[in-house]
Amino acid sequence: MRYGRTITLEGPFDKVQHDVRQALADQGFGVLTEIDVQATLKAKLDQDMEPYVILGACNPPLAHRALEADRSVGLLLPCNVVVRGDGDRVVVQAIDPGTMVTLTGLDAMAPVADEAARRLDATLNALKSADA
Repeated sequence: MRYGRTITLEGPFDKVQHDVRQALADQGFGVLTEIDVQATLKAKLDQDMEPYVILGACNPPLAHRALEADRSVGLLLPCNVVVRGDGDRVVVQAIDPGTMVTLTGLDAMAPVADEAARRLDATLNALKSADA
């Protein structure tokens, strides 16, 4: 099962991460959570890895609609977006919101997932266009 959308960009990690946040904001997403996986693994396990950040992106109107359809869908929120280093490039990955429909089995979730997918795709497309 495909559960993500992926693009690869050129540029410094910090700049790409900033650009991802801005592109998400342009599509109505706020970042509710941030997990710096690289720093956490270093602090807790003394393990080194490439820069790797998980952003918990939320579009409040879409989250509200999803929660109205199924209160348990909070288990699948927010929409995770990963920004990770890959050599001299940066990989940006976004969850496929269609997984909400697949995992819940609720047809009522489809319009919400479709709109979230449209907005996440627009985010990734804007980043790719700016990178070109």
